[in-house]
Amino acid sequence: MYNVEEYDREKTKVLKYVIYKKRTIREIKTKFKSIINENMLEDILKELEENGYIGDEMYAERAVSEYIALKNLSIKELKYKLSSKGIASGIIEEYISKNIEELEEYERKSAENIAIKRAVNMDENDIKAYLMKKGYKEENIKEAIAKIEE
Repeated sequence: MYNVEEYDREKTKVLKYVIYKKRTIREIKTKFKSIINENMLEDILKELEENGYIGDEMYAERAVSEYIALKNLSIKELKYKLSSKGIASGIIEEYISKNIEELEEYERKSAENIAIKRAVNMDENDIKAYLMKKGYKEENIKEAIAKIEE
């Protein structure tokens, strides 16, 4: 087992890491697996999750909000970004199904923004191909192309 002082010291390290920037549980485990005893790390993670400092559901919500505010992404790209951070596919699918209308509207606007920017130096077929490659839905691509033609 481990003593209270050691536990508090290690918990403080993890907490500083989490407070500096939002992190997934996988990111925390990867960072500290060679530094902190595995059982102690699990206890620390459990405590931080119970106290609301970490949680993959919270991470997904905050990350998607940031992406929406800063980037033009398809829903498929959002899924990929979240899964690459170690968020379980069940959590991702649950979040998307709860917020599908908002995300569909976001994807539509993102496709339009990209199409408008790309229209300067790309033709319509190249824009369609680019958006398809990025994972945009066909109906959103058609709407985006229609916006350019207006």
